[in-house]
Amino acid sequence: MNNQQIAVFAGGCFWCTEPVFSQLKGVSKVVSGYIGGHTNNPTYKEICNGDTGHAEGIQITFDADVIAFETLLEIFFASHDPTTPNRQGNDVGTQYRSAVFCQSDAQKAATLNMIKQLNAEEIWPSPIVTQINDAAIFYPAEDYHQYYFDKNPFQPYCLAVAAPKAAKIRAKYAELIKD
Repeated sequence: MNNQQIAVFAGGCFWCTEPVFSQLKGVSKVVSGYIGGHTNNPTYKEICNGDTGHAEGIQITFDADVIAFETLLEIFFASHDPTTPNRQGNDVGTQYRSAVFCQSDAQKAATLNMIKQLNAEEIWPSPIVTQINDAAIFYPAEDYHQYYFDKNPFQPYCLAVAAPKAAKIRAKYAELIKD
């Protein structure tokens, strides 16, 4: 009953994506970090400049016997706007792009299928532009970024952006939220 797997998503600022997933049953760990670029061991300052090629992402460790990758994908797409290239709200730049870094052929197939299904449902006025990538080196962000929202719930950005995202998922997926 311990079918630990990894999912890696980029969907804007990791301060906002981490609390969405860390509250889910079956998720044991969420690490904020950098992925998909050309700079080894990037720093937050380098990422913010937008010239490393990396996206802010999260690496999710989950028990696939408790929560399916497809469910994580559904929540990923529900928690951000996957139709805006290199942007989430006021955060603009390639580091804020929407991307899935598939850890297996099964994850890639599930991601392609979900994007096809969501586009067919026309949930958004524009088609999904989320990048589908193969697994890549994931560089954990600096310690102060890990579980940033939990440590800084009253920080203005967290109040304005992260808290509503996490609350939206709690409301829509109440049965999946940890006790």
